[in-house]
Amino acid sequence: MEQLQTWWELFWGFFVANVLGYGGGPASIPLMQEEVVNHYAWMTNEQFGDVLAVANALPGPIATKIAAFVGYQVASWPGFIIATLATVVPSATALILLLSLLNKYRTSNVVKGMTLLVQPVIAVLMMLLTWEMGIVSIHTINVWQTLIIAGIALFILTKTKLHPAFVILIAFAYGAIVLSHTIV
Repeated sequence: MEQLQTWWELFWGFFVANVLGYGGGPASIPLMQEEVVNHYAWMTNEQFGDVLAVANALPGPIATKIAAFVGYQVASWPGFIIATLATVVPSATALILLLSLLNKYRTSNVVKGMTLLVQPVIAVLMMLLTWEMGIVSIHTINVWQTLIIAGIALFILTKTKLHPAFVILIAFAYGAIVLSHTIV
């Protein structure tokens, strides 16, 4: 019975995060964090930050990778399948239905207004997530390391044509080589 409860919570937590996360993976990440860290306490904020970092580095949709990892951590393979399906199936179904509806009314002022109103909410959620992950980073590796890494990443992304994936790989390498020896 407890296992069924866990499966239901996995399904519901990721279903809610992805159905309410209008705008795709990046919009649903703060909602996933709320469910995974604060509501169900399956992970700490630091662990979620690590999962988010790895999910960003790997190819494919971020939200799906987070759901798969958390689902597996919480309930092994059944959890993996349940969390992944809760992330993918409702979104795919809604996308198919809503795109046909939005395409029909795309010139409507109501549809344009709804889209414009949602964008600031997504921006605020992303800023909050960035703030929280920044705090975790500062507490884990200290403020100077965090600022140096962020500054170098910003410089590389704005002044060179290096793809962001390579910047993430460079940060992973730095963390594996340097930070793994300095973090206690």
